[in-house]
This record gives sequence, structure tokens and C-alpha cells, in this order.
Amino acid sequence: MKTAIFDLDGTLVNSLADIAEASNYAMRSLGFLEHELSSFNYFVGDGVKKLMERVLPDDRQEMIDTALELYNEYYNENYTVKTYAYDGIRETLEKLKSRGTVLAVASNKTHIFTQNVIHHYFGDDIFSEVCGKSEGRPVKPDPAIIKDIMRKLNVACEECVMVGDTCIDINTGKNAGIKTIGCLWGFRTREELVNAGADFIAEKPEDIFRFICE
Repeated sequence: MKTAIFDLDGTLVNSLADIAEASNYAMRSLGFLEHELSSFNYFVGDGVKKLMERVLPDDRQEMIDTALELYNEYYNENYTVKTYAYDGIRETLEKLKSRGTVLAVASNKTHIFTQNVIHHYFGDDIFSEVCGKSEGRPVKPDPAIIKDIMRKLNVACEECVMVGDTCIDINTGKNAGIKTIGCLWGFRTREELVNAGADFIAEKPEDIFRFICE
């Protein structure tokens, strides 16, 4: 493969605790019940607006804009408190890059936060393209973000693979017509990734290198 496109949350970094803290800050500020950390495994993945829809009470969805403002306010100041890069990820990325694989990020996290997280944990030299959610472009599993990256990098479908930890990522890759790798260290289960049709299941980060380069 010439290009590997990575999801961010649950694939490159474990950010669940900081996302949960920001979400619960918004709920607490609005006087609503907070949620257990384990609930966020399935709250996340579809972008922050959908996240706020899920954490808000069903009968208080009119508060979503206020909840988003509170979430963003808190997360902007605290997105590195408990987040960490998964063991072996940096080493795998560096090995891939040394073998000539072009690396990119495609996330449903807001674009500015995607850029900030990548910069903080991986610097600016590993990834050739870093793309998060932006206005006017639908979120994954719509393939628009993948197609944008492929166009910028001038690569064809047969030269790309999508790497992620949820069915959203696998479906995004399939919708874009590229191969997919499901990651077991993230937020979801092997069953979900297999049922979504992942071409390969990585039990540890170095398995990604094996699938792409060996």
C-alpha cells in the first residue's frame, strides 16, 4: 500500500476519558445527569454534535448548541489531561514512513481539535495530511474525507488502506473503495469489525505494518 489513512480517537490515541470529562462538564453545567466512562465507547465516533445528542436527555435536545459550546470550551483546555498514544503506535508509524508509506489522518473529531491532538502527540512530520470534521463535508462513514485525502495525495483506491477501530471506519473505507484494517485496542469489539467486513484485523499496532508492508 502506498498510503495508510488512520482514524484518530481509539486508533492512534485513547482519548475517551478526556472526551467523557468534557461531555460531563457540559451536562453538569446544564444540571443534567453525567454518564459513566464505559458509555462513551458507543457515544463517540460520529462527531461531536452526535455525541452531544447522545449525552443530552432525549427531552432536552434543544440544548445541543449550548452543550456544544460548553464541551468545546472545556475540551480546548483539557484535551491532553488523560489522553495518550497507544503503546506501539508511534513505532509502527515511523516504520511505515521509513518504508515509504504516506500517512494521513481522517477523523470525525472537529478539524482544529484533530490538528491539535496530532501536533501534541505526534508532531508535524509523520502525517502528510490531517483532516477532521469541517463545515460542508459530511462525516464518516461518508467517504468524502477519504476522497479529499486521496485527491490531495494523488493516490488511487488500490494504493490506499483505511485503519480504524469502529464499524464507522470500516464502512468509510468500503464506501471509498479501499482496503480496511480494524484495530482491536480501540473503543469497539472484534465482532463489530468483522461484521463490518474489515479486510484485516490488527490485534496490536505492529500488525498494521505486517499487513501493509510484508
